Amino acid sequence: MTHIDASQMEYQQLNAEIQSCPGDISISGCRGQRFIGAGLEHSHINISGTPGNALGAYLNGACIEVYGNAQDAVGDTMNAGRIIVHGSIGDAAGYAMRGGEIYVEGNAGYRAGIHMKAYGDKLPVMVIGGKAGSFLGEYQAGGVIIVLGLTESNRPIVSNFPCTGMHGGKLYLRSNCKDLLLPRQVTAQSATAGDLAEISRYLHTYCQLFGGSCEDLLQSTFTVITPDSQNPYKQMYVLN
Repeated sequence: MTHIDASQMEYQQLNAEIQSCPGDISISGCRGQRFIGAGLEHSHINISGTPGNALGAYLNGACIEVYGNAQDAVGDTMNAGRIIVHGSIGDAAGYAMRGGEIYVEGNAGYRAGIHMKAYGDKLPVMVIGGKAGSFLGEYQAGGVIIVLGLTESNRPIVSNFPCTGMHGGKLYLRSNCKDLLLPRQVTAQSATAGDLAEISRYLHTYCQLFGGSCEDLLQSTFTVITPDSQNPYKQMYVLN
């Protein structure tokens, strides 16, 4: 494994070194450098510190693991691979992602999963171990978002305006969500045994990565939210 000390590097230099490495990489001293691992197809990158915006943008098969927090736009438009964050992430994680998996031990900021979409045989998945900010799953068109609410705080499992414009995919919340205000074009219901079977592999992976019991999670109450319209804008602009 190649080691890179990024503490004195600008993001352009760091990314050039990453692209030139043929195998796995360990990065220490990361201090907000952007675009780490952008478009990477192979290798495993371990990062100590805090990577900047667009970590793993356009990721195409590599695995990036962060031992700390990450900033905004984690996994922007990623196509394949896996991003693992042993901490929390900023806003707009998984923007327009169409494949691959993102696992976050802690919380997510605003607009996680915005414009997430499935593409061909690809199914993007984001698992947030803590809680999510406002506009979760905004304009979601495909894929799976799972929020577990495991972090200790008085915040609700998801803040305001989740699923705005949602017209595809599924959103799972480990909660009964009785007080959750949702837009009219989505349906929320208690997850069935079949629903939980669909996400059990992702919960198992989460527990492998961060600890905890998958069996205990599967015994929890989950709410699954799905769109009931293929045209989420119709009710906004058309009278019928």
